[in-house]
Amino acid sequence: MKTTRLPRKAAVLLAGLVLAALAGCGSADKGPAEALGTKGPAKPVKAVPPGLAGMPPLLDPKDVYAADRPNQLSPVVKDFPSRVYVPNTSSNTVSVIDPATYKVIDTIPVGVQPQHVVPSWDMKTLWVNNNRGHTLTPINPATGEAGEPVEVHDPYNLYFTPNGKYAVVMASMDKELVFRDPHTMDRVKSVPVSCFGVNHADFSADGRYFIVSCEFSGELLKVDTEKMEVIGQQKLPFEGAMPQDVKVSPDGKTFYVADMMADGMWVLSGDAFETPKLLPTGKGCHGLYVSRDSKEMYVSNRGEGSISVFDFPRNKLTKKWELPDGGSPDMGGVSADGKVLWLSGRYNSEVYAIDTVTGKQLARIPVGSGPHGLAVYPQPGRYSLGHTGIFR
Repeated sequence: MKTTRLPRKAAVLLAGLVLAALAGCGSADKGPAEALGTKGPAKPVKAVPPGLAGMPPLLDPKDVYAADRPNQLSPVVKDFPSRVYVPNTSSNTVSVIDPATYKVIDTIPVGVQPQHVVPSWDMKTLWVNNNRGHTLTPINPATGEAGEPVEVHDPYNLYFTPNGKYAVVMASMDKELVFRDPHTMDRVKSVPVSCFGVNHADFSADGRYFIVSCEFSGELLKVDTEKMEVIGQQKLPFEGAMPQDVKVSPDGKTFYVADMMADGMWVLSGDAFETPKLLPTGKGCHGLYVSRDSKEMYVSNRGEGSISVFDFPRNKLTKKWELPDGGSPDMGGVSADGKVLWLSGRYNSEVYAIDTVTGKQLARIPVGSGPHGLAVYPQPGRYSLGHTGIFR
């Protein structure tokens, strides 16, 4: 019988098809290498857990703040005038500061006990949280004008899920996390909590959960964003702990929680949600703000009138800036160019502007009584997670 020899190219192609077929015939518990009888099992490919559905992907998976570089303003906000909005809890007003002149240029009447000024997820609106007035007052950052208040019960603080699907009201006295429509603020779901004083939060890098501080019972919560359920709760290991601001590290691996009674930051893995360790910073540790290059975090110590500087790459505190004549630095934010840290002086009816390179006080501006969660606006970023401006 005469043998027909295949051309070389056809033979190579046929061999490849045979190998592919053999690989496909491997049993479910064997990798391709085992099915072919070659040495050792194939290395398993680690599945990457999906992020929260609808959340814009991170610009840099190693830096959740990559969108917050100096003056990297979204087209949505780039034409807004630069202002500092200061809610005065005891005056029921918002003082508006022109950062170019360090002068108050407007005073806006709002509801009872305004706590924070919060940029909306789409960055088009600033919401004033009138805690005891049970309303949110919208401010148009293009004009600086306030709109009609929206009824929302016990809005101590306000956040937005990373996909923009819900607003999350920190209803401190009601002992609830309330998920609402981010535009109308209609209630979608109320999540009762067993801790006291829910107030601040931040989200994981993938947006699938967030960590919440409970001020009055010294506890932390872990909340599943999509399911809108509490999936973890722990008591802080310090008698009389009063956790405040929460911030995630640039690499998304570590959460920091300011504690005004423990006088430092609690440090923990959000994924593991293990017992945290305390890093002392100063008396009355309160607010946490990341620099525009993602290398440092500014920590306000309200009880001693100072700001500690934490270095992320070096994982240590490197500087402490003392305010001349003391003060009570509380909540605030960083200027769009990253050069100035703005903080309210909670018990001194004033606002501080601080140089982020030298730590020098640039200005001390009189405002109303009880200034609290001021918002510097606009800021870089693609969308807002809430509070006084957590942008990604």
